Amino acid sequence: MARGHLASKAGHFRQVQDTTRQTPAQDSTKKPAQPAAAASAQQTVSGVVVDEKGVPMPGVSVRLQSNPQKGTVTDASGKFSIAVPNANSILAFSFIGYEPLARPAGSGQAPLSIKLTPSGNNNLNDVVVVGYGTLRQKEVTSSVAHLDTAQFRQSGARNPLDLIQGKVAGLQITRTSGSNPNSGTSVQLRGVVSVKGSASPLFVIDGIPGGNPDLLQQDDILSVDVLKDGSGAAIYGTSANAGVILITTKKGKPGKPTVNYSAYARKEFIYNRPDFLSADEFRQKIAEGQIRQQDFGNSTDFFDELVNHSNLSQNHNLALSGGTDKTNYRASVNYRDLQGIALENNRKEYTLRLNVNQKAFDDKVNVQLNLVTNTNHANLLGGGGWEEDATKNPTLSNFNPDGSYRFDTQSTNQYARLFQETNGRKQQTSSADAKVDIDIFKGLKGSVFGSIQRDSYIDASYRTLASEDSQENSDYPGGGYASKGTALFQDYAFEPTLQYNGNVGESHTFSAVAGYSYRYHVEEGQSMDNRGFLNDQFEENNLSDGTALIDGKANMSSFKNDNTLIAFFGRVNYTFMGKYLAQAILRREGSSRFGANNKWGNFPAVSVGWNISQEDFMKNVKWVNFLKLRAGYGVTGNSGFANNASRLTLGRGGKYLYPDGSYRETYGPDRNPNPDLRFEKKKETNIGLDFTLLNSKLSGSIDVFNRTTSDLLDTYTTPQPPYIRSEIYTNVGQISSKGIELALSYAAIKRKDFSWSLDMTASTLRNTLDSYSNSLYTREYIEFGGIGGAGALGNAITTFEGGRLGEFYGKRFAGFTPEGKWLFWNRNGEAVTNDRINPSRDRSLSDLAPIGNAIPKYYASLTNNFTYKNFDLRIFLRGRFDYDILNTTAITYGNRTWSGNLLRNTFTKYAGISDTYMYSDYYLESGSHVKIDEVTFGYRFKIKQNKYINSVRVYATGQNLATITGYTGNDPDFIQDTGLGPGIDSRGPYPTTRSFLFGLNVGF
Repeated sequence: MARGHLASKAGHFRQVQDTTRQTPAQDSTKKPAQPAAAASAQQTVSGVVVDEKGVPMPGVSVRLQSNPQKGTVTDASGKFSIAVPNANSILAFSFIGYEPLARPAGSGQAPLSIKLTPSGNNNLNDVVVVGYGTLRQKEVTSSVAHLDTAQFRQSGARNPLDLIQGKVAGLQITRTSGSNPNSGTSVQLRGVVSVKGSASPLFVIDGIPGGNPDLLQQDDILSVDVLKDGSGAAIYGTSANAGVILITTKKGKPGKPTVNYSAYARKEFIYNRPDFLSADEFRQKIAEGQIRQQDFGNSTDFFDELVNHSNLSQNHNLALSGGTDKTNYRASVNYRDLQGIALENNRKEYTLRLNVNQKAFDDKVNVQLNLVTNTNHANLLGGGGWEEDATKNPTLSNFNPDGSYRFDTQSTNQYARLFQETNGRKQQTSSADAKVDIDIFKGLKGSVFGSIQRDSYIDASYRTLASEDSQENSDYPGGGYASKGTALFQDYAFEPTLQYNGNVGESHTFSAVAGYSYRYHVEEGQSMDNRGFLNDQFEENNLSDGTALIDGKANMSSFKNDNTLIAFFGRVNYTFMGKYLAQAILRREGSSRFGANNKWGNFPAVSVGWNISQEDFMKNVKWVNFLKLRAGYGVTGNSGFANNASRLTLGRGGKYLYPDGSYRETYGPDRNPNPDLRFEKKKETNIGLDFTLLNSKLSGSIDVFNRTTSDLLDTYTTPQPPYIRSEIYTNVGQISSKGIELALSYAAIKRKDFSWSLDMTASTLRNTLDSYSNSLYTREYIEFGGIGGAGALGNAITTFEGGRLGEFYGKRFAGFTPEGKWLFWNRNGEAVTNDRINPSRDRSLSDLAPIGNAIPKYYASLTNNFTYKNFDLRIFLRGRFDYDILNTTAITYGNRTWSGNLLRNTFTKYAGISDTYMYSDYYLESGSHVKIDEVTFGYRFKIKQNKYINSVRVYATGQNLATITGYTGNDPDFIQDTGLGPGIDSRGPYPTTRSFLFGLNVGF
């Protein structure tokens, strides 16, 4: 692809960095002012910068080597112009992925022609964000994954994390609600780290800790960095147990003003729907006597009637950027209309973003300001009811013979509900942050960062007088229902820091950062509902008119709580001769959530690196371009639990008649205080290897980690007395995970008109509950994974102390009796009927046993990137391997005991069952699968000598094109694989879709 046609679109380039930046030891002291004659001798030099193919390169840094503060960047045509003191001045040219070049300015009579060549180690000078600063990749000593716009997925992100799903080894991102536009993602890094505490990584957006991903649109994101191990994440203390995801948005750059427009339209189609009988098949089974049901004479596909066949989602982003070396800006506006595959299930968003950078006082002060606001309207009414409608008798109808909606007390008319009810959210989320950097003296910089986030919404719903809910309500039949709720969440952060960069001689280089962090979170809200409305005119906007309020049967509630977190932190990085690297971190943090005896905690970390390839003994090893060994150890915490969890709180005890004849509300303790409550603590060791081999064709990293989380939080039974209540929230137990992660990139072919490269990630994981008891509190096991459905079958997963997480624990199928009754193996290896099975959790007595595991042992992804002239093609595959899924749809609807519609497999695979619902390994299936997840085909038009348009690219993307699996239930990729109760295939998930997207990127 021609670089000149790419660069004006910021989304296709990494951020420009000045790789010629000198160390503090090389900086000269402040020079005396030049004489007037010398100043007047300055001249202007112009020229053009091209790449190895002769294509102009926009965004190249051009600076005076004698004064790196003075410089510019090339424009969209690769041209530059810069003032120099004299013809002998040295100009330094740099661009990420290319070798830096120094050239004399010359007389200025003729334009300079500069040609840059690709760097031998393309990615080693890439800048990664590491928290309160940045490092070049070759300087990193902890486990950090860096992705920029070139690696992002292109299928239209509903959530920012969709951009990197499958792209980071060890990071699991699952959409259990599929393509529902109002759903989020489930995120887990390197396994489960907590039972009841927060399990989600910390998001840091443009430096804002706890940033809100709702404020991000895909075209505004520049890069994502993931701090995977404790040696890097410790800088964030008690927020970092589950890892840290740092997101950097695009900023303005000096140069010619540019305008970029991006848009896409997406159409979705049902891909994998439950395999139930059609109306004709159902009738046939009735006629054959295989099911005992009534034929009502209709043929209705209830499932299909909930589908929005006319769905069409669209996204538009317009960005303006530009400025000078003193002031630059970037502003964008984004409109997004996401329509789900379900009727009455959509989301409309409007986002405004502004970034301004201003230098002052001879460039010693830099002020950065970010403002962003998002308004969204979410229609929450649709998106459910799939299980109920898929399993209804298909000879029924949604309508009566007279055309009115048909209601019955045994089920809900899900189709009618979509036209007789409303349920929506109006949300406004805003953020403002500012950072002031001050160069105090050579090598020392001070920064002050502050941010405010405000997230508020109004939820409102209404059910008309004619709705099924109103008609069947026993208290106010035929009276409407309305509810309304509001919530406000506010976050404040203030973080001043000092940063120092210096060196001793030519061998020792230091950098350090020290700072203070203050974070305050407050939330409040209220909700109310009423019934018995006499008309539908006001919907939820006149709540006081409902009869239930007059009768004292309306509901009202409200809440407010807050928490404060403060910390002191520091980090030191040291490099010796560019070969030996070391990093040390210490954070001391306190939280109002902790008990009175444990308000503060310390979080240390240390990591080291060895650039082996720079050793003398590696000089003749030509096939190794770069080789670095890393090792780190760090401690992080988890304060992600409820406010006031350590305190004695009061709750309502009911109304009682007092001697004066009045009824009064009583209050009493509803929680035991725990002054010793503290954060969960994770200790993690990580050893990694970064490499570039075979003339820089093959690059990647390998990481091996071992992490242990102690002081797990959960609720335990307490004796009364001495305790007030029967339970206490406290720290007991330990959980651990260990694994291996691999990331590879291979430039297989790189020719003038054709290139082929591959990116691969792979990981393996083992998660164990080491203990869940101590001398005071004892619990041998915990249960997860509710099966649901018919039969009240309880939980599918039992995790014993010392056992693996995700272990399915249950009966072992041994066959059927001649009458079709279940047979299971007992602990003696005998096939017995269910009534002779001992279901005790006492492992010395129980006939139950481990029957499978729901956590994938292996994850892998593969991206193939092809280019041919102006065409580009990307094929992305993902897979999970060696794990089990419980098919709960088959448990309930593959059994003729069910009174509604049945799976087709009921009469084939499950035909031998003539008994009640039962949970056993009979319904466990391998979940291993490979998904052709995304295929993108694009074309970039050649734009020659056009003063208005710099670049145009069109592309088409197909998502979820095929899944190769032996699993017979729903799409295994959308079944929960994170948390403590994974692998349970729900009976009515949001339908899996296949989508096709058409996009356009234009640079002006």
